[in-house]
Amino acid sequence: MTELLQNVDAARPIGEAFVYVSDFTNTMEWDCTVIRAIKLTPGRVGLGTEFEVVCALPLGRIIITYKITDFQVDKLIELSGSSKLFDIIDTISFSRSVRGTKIEYRAQFTFPSFVKPFQLIFESSLHKMGKNSVSGLQLALEDNFPPPTTSKMTRRADQLVLPGICMFSRLGYMLGRRNFSPISASVKGKHMVVTGATAGLGFSTAQELARRGAQLTLVVRDEKKAQDTVARLIHETGNSDIQYEVADLSLLWEVDALISRMLDSGRPVDALVNNAGALFNPRQETSEGLEKSYALLLLSPYRLTEGLKPLLLKASAPRVINVVSGGMYSQKLEVDALSNTDAQSYSGSVAYAKEKRALMVVTQEWARNWAQEGIVVNAMHPGWADTPGVQDALPLFRKITKSVLRSASEGADTIIWLAVASEAALSSGQLFLDRQVRPPHLLKKTRETDSERVKLMSFLSQFTAEPA
Repeated sequence: MTELLQNVDAARPIGEAFVYVSDFTNTMEWDCTVIRAIKLTPGRVGLGTEFEVVCALPLGRIIITYKITDFQVDKLIELSGSSKLFDIIDTISFSRSVRGTKIEYRAQFTFPSFVKPFQLIFESSLHKMGKNSVSGLQLALEDNFPPPTTSKMTRRADQLVLPGICMFSRLGYMLGRRNFSPISASVKGKHMVVTGATAGLGFSTAQELARRGAQLTLVVRDEKKAQDTVARLIHETGNSDIQYEVADLSLLWEVDALISRMLDSGRPVDALVNNAGALFNPRQETSEGLEKSYALLLLSPYRLTEGLKPLLLKASAPRVINVVSGGMYSQKLEVDALSNTDAQSYSGSVAYAKEKRALMVVTQEWARNWAQEGIVVNAMHPGWADTPGVQDALPLFRKITKSVLRSASEGADTIIWLAVASEAALSSGQLFLDRQVRPPHLLKKTRETDSERVKLMSFLSQFTAEPA
């Protein structure tokens, strides 16, 4: 048997350290050998929870299946693991220290007979990997990462335009992921509102925030889907602090009714994720006489965020995340063209991009206007993600690009990072892709004038819809 023993003393409360370490899906963030880590059993992490962890070795990779065999909250976690090359027992002990939390990590390896001739080689590699992994865990728990920026490679790609657009693919995500910092910040007790949460980016966002322990309010158009989504999230994550509000966000009277209900509850909102959206072809109008993409993609998130501002101000460190689109890079802000009144020349994809361009401008203006009030406002775009919206609205695009599309969870990663990560709160008014600051414009011809920005904010603040 080979035994590894490492210690960590991190400036982190013991409860937060225990929750973060006990979920072995987080090992991807702090263990440099882990390629993939998934939870195999539904529900809250605890006794009997199983994980599959894929690790890189000098010659290939190995799959380890773990099961929690002892689970003492804030004290100890024991996991029993098995693979083709070894069996392992991990014992992780927690105790309070002057700095915060002391963690003792003990790993005991048992090798089958056919590996024993090479055991000394394995032991040397395992000791080195164990030391590096525990160093990574300490870094993750200290949670002291610099403000987000842009890598030289990404900056150059954006300057050349076409390489920057190619970064919207899954390759862009994989390249960006190499520089991701761990997200160990605790969201326990934080109330987060996610719109459009039953599928695609919204569901992936809600699922990950629920896994991390956030209190969720999902804004959903269909009550049956809302009930099914909440039940699924509770089953998969064990987080029962999930509720829903039913509202068709393309109808402003329903947005107003939603705002009224939430204000009446008085519950602070720590993060608002404006994700709900759809691409409409052909042109459609709401019962209020508004072009639908205009209502859903711009008027609705503007109205909802402004309406919930009192609840954002009640939170200690509120954040707003607006989901935009890479398509906006093709469009210039033209306030008079946002309502898309000409059915003959209407294009769903162009309308979508125009509204997202406007929402990007709104993001920047909110960030500037609300800075003194402590509200952090950022935008993100998910790249090319294979979501139900893309499948339904852009079937040809999906057929051509399917091999390079990101998964919904990869597309949603930056939303989660913006909602949770400590360093994400150090920037406001920015556009992000793959946790990096990206330029809001790639082409000079899409840059709006200052007067057009003023015109947009003035129009939105004074807009009133006709009764339905």
